[in-house]
Amino acid sequence: MLAELKKRIIDGQVHEVFSVPRILVVDDEPLLRDSLRDILLQNGYEASAARNGRDALVQIARQHFDAILLDLFMPDIHGTEVLDFIAKRGLDTPVIVVSGDDSVDSVINALRGGAQDFLRKPYQPDEMLKRVGNVIQRRRLELENRSVLQQMEQSEKWHRFLVNSSPDFIYTLDCEGRFTFVNDRVESLLGYKHDELLGQHYTAVVFDDDFNQAQYVFNERRTGKRASRYVELRLKCKDCSRSNGSEGRILVVELNAIGMYEQPDNKFASRYLGTYGVAKDISERKKAEETIHYQAYHDLLTGLPNRVLFKDRLNLAIAQARRNSEMFAVMCLDMDHFKVVNDTLGHVVGDELLLAVTARLHGCLREGDTLARMGGDEFCLLLPQISGIEVVGNIAEKVTVALSKPFHIDHRELFATVSIGVSLYPADGETGDSLIKHADIALYHAKTCGRDNCQLFHMGMNVPLSNRLSLENDLRHALERNQLVAYYQPQVDLKRGHIVGFECLIRWQHPVRGLISPAEFIPLAEETGMITAIGKWMLDTACQQLKVWKTRELPPVRLAINISPRQMEQPDFVEHILAALHQHGLDQGMLEVEITENLIMKDVERTVEKLKQLSASGIKIAIDDFGTGYSSLNYLKKFPIHTIKIDQSFIADIERDGDTSIVTAIIAMAKGLHLNLIAEGVETENQLAFLRRMECDEIQGYLLSEPLTAQAATTMLIENITPLAMFAGR
Repeated sequence: MLAELKKRIIDGQVHEVFSVPRILVVDDEPLLRDSLRDILLQNGYEASAARNGRDALVQIARQHFDAILLDLFMPDIHGTEVLDFIAKRGLDTPVIVVSGDDSVDSVINALRGGAQDFLRKPYQPDEMLKRVGNVIQRRRLELENRSVLQQMEQSEKWHRFLVNSSPDFIYTLDCEGRFTFVNDRVESLLGYKHDELLGQHYTAVVFDDDFNQAQYVFNERRTGKRASRYVELRLKCKDCSRSNGSEGRILVVELNAIGMYEQPDNKFASRYLGTYGVAKDISERKKAEETIHYQAYHDLLTGLPNRVLFKDRLNLAIAQARRNSEMFAVMCLDMDHFKVVNDTLGHVVGDELLLAVTARLHGCLREGDTLARMGGDEFCLLLPQISGIEVVGNIAEKVTVALSKPFHIDHRELFATVSIGVSLYPADGETGDSLIKHADIALYHAKTCGRDNCQLFHMGMNVPLSNRLSLENDLRHALERNQLVAYYQPQVDLKRGHIVGFECLIRWQHPVRGLISPAEFIPLAEETGMITAIGKWMLDTACQQLKVWKTRELPPVRLAINISPRQMEQPDFVEHILAALHQHGLDQGMLEVEITENLIMKDVERTVEKLKQLSASGIKIAIDDFGTGYSSLNYLKKFPIHTIKIDQSFIADIERDGDTSIVTAIIAMAKGLHLNLIAEGVETENQLAFLRRMECDEIQGYLLSEPLTAQAATTMLIENITPLAMFAGR
């Protein structure tokens, strides 16, 4: 019989079974769609592409496909609508959902809407090809079964062959619910042989907890559209009945059942014979749904509840606390300096440290507490039903003690501390969002208080953060509203007494707060990334001023601008500076860039390369705030440095306690390396006298001049004012 069937198939009656599989790729992302189609073509498939859902509907209506790879979210027609179109047309084309969507409901609905499998983006090509191969194989089996059914439907023998070859468990029951027929599939699915089930009541294979639901479908008497369809039940495999206490294997099935009736001459007197049913194994689909559900509510690295599940439990805690007039606490924990671990040792070691910290935090919890990972190195603790603030203190102390011991990871000894912020219900908020927000604010204050400590929220904490937020918003508009102003502080040659340069300094003319010092807003600009735009504005402003002085044929002076680490990280950093000088027709020697020691040490190789390019173009390089960082003589020799600026804190020590050792050493070192030396922050005559004796090259500070407006600095150059003249002869 099988040989005859195969002959018919080969003769062309069901030739489509053995033809090259045709695959339709539906995705609105061209790159992903084309790459997916190319992979399929390279692996022997005939692949077509649809650029969106509407295009997919047109192609599906025009031709037959053996499988469809379908994206869910598309701009015109959602993937579920494509599934509905396939279902309404009665097409049996298998669909694999390929989606990066994190929504549990959309993927589960797609599976229930007819999709046979799902593949989450991003995916490995081998995994995709394996899924496609499995779907094509299943389709071929289904087509073979269907073809055999069409050829053999008049034969009982052929019919029994089809039934036994079905991938589903097919059975019939008598009026009392006992098995009268089971197909061969029952052995591979449930582990029973035919003879073991025949005559047995259906409850022998039904999971105990599903008895109530099972009695309606297994005793089904209805036919047609009213019959039971797609009822999910759990069936016990044979090993479940063992007496050794083993739970055994449970099979989840989707059951369809109809009543069977004898058809006498009088159709109104048909006799009920029993029930016919088909049980389809959906265990893998259920596992996939459970996996999706788990991933939606848990952190994949640590297995902890994620932000979504934490908020859900937090809302439940609020409802319970409100009902019972109870207090509970929310603790936000953030690991201190965790970024250093990732940057220096890599993310693999960082992940291992996170897992180790998670394990120790678990040991600090009470039964009923919830620990969640909110993202990165941030955790949240929910402490329900606390009697007072002392409970929170005890938990915080346990956490501190638990993390005080070193972690041994990858043959390294690491230490980890956390900063903790706490909010209490109902004192600090009556909603989940407000409690998390206030705990975060307290955490921010714990960070500013030196880290590795715990802070309890109070309303006074809101004020500085509100001011910071307001300042940040205003700063974002400062450039477009022309509120930034450049000031110029003279740099004077000690021997000749002439102005040889200016340092360009930025100020913020706030419409309400007045003139704001850079110490207040530059750190904020660095943190938010706005420093890049501000740095470009500063460069353009400095070049414009140099052009004004050059046009008016004033004495040539250099102009120094400060460079931030974020500016240095820009790929076009050097090109932008050179372009600005060229645009204004300036010589490169007129500009000096000031960098800090910490910037030098951040990325030595890339920094030295960029500075060498600037130096080769004639631009001067100065190290600002020298002595406060971590540079060495070796780095000073390696970098193309022209000028060292002694930090004003060391200059202040000359006046305050007479300590001149550091300044003396820096001056001697600069002379030994043949570097120009500028002492900044000179404010007294004693400091000036000492620097003269030490033959310092240049000075800058309020003793000579405060930072000047562009107009005042221009006037000083026009009138050839010598700031040191008043100290001559002293």
